[in-house]
Amino acid sequence: MMAAVTGTPGTGKSTVADILRKRGYSVIRQNDTIKPYIIERDSERDADVIDEDKWYEEFGKPDAVVEGHLTHILDADRIVILRLRPDILSERLKSRGYPDEKIRENLEAECLDTVLIETLDIHPEEHILEIDCTFLTPEETVDIIEEFLAGKRGYSFGNTDWSDYIGTLL
Repeated sequence: MMAAVTGTPGTGKSTVADILRKRGYSVIRQNDTIKPYIIERDSERDADVIDEDKWYEEFGKPDAVVEGHLTHILDADRIVILRLRPDILSERLKSRGYPDEKIRENLEAECLDTVLIETLDIHPEEHILEIDCTFLTPEETVDIIEEFLAGKRGYSFGNTDWSDYIGTLL
């Protein structure tokens, strides 16, 4: 089974992936696979532009957890979307040295449910689990993910609403 752990940058994907690996899961990081698909550098956004279609076509379907902010476009059997309250997300992105415009763009994506909406356009509802990580430890988040992957927890999404933050953070 291929599972995707996705979400806006800064929501905890890499930390969760590290714990999943320690618990015995095969983990593939999006950033380790995507370099051949970079078609240009967007200096304004401080981001690489990826040929997502080609990456998707050539990725395959490994028996692994695939971690990254684009992994929800892959043909995964289960998709876990990590969410984080925007004020906390903002601080994380600032501590990483993200430019203000990139922080604003990512906060907007988090507030507007961008990853969830894109995921729902591609995958059946029963394959999706959205987790608000704001008050969970990374280990607690991984416990929930493991329950979902094992079929002991049903799908769930749409319970996270950050729309109140749009006027204050953006």
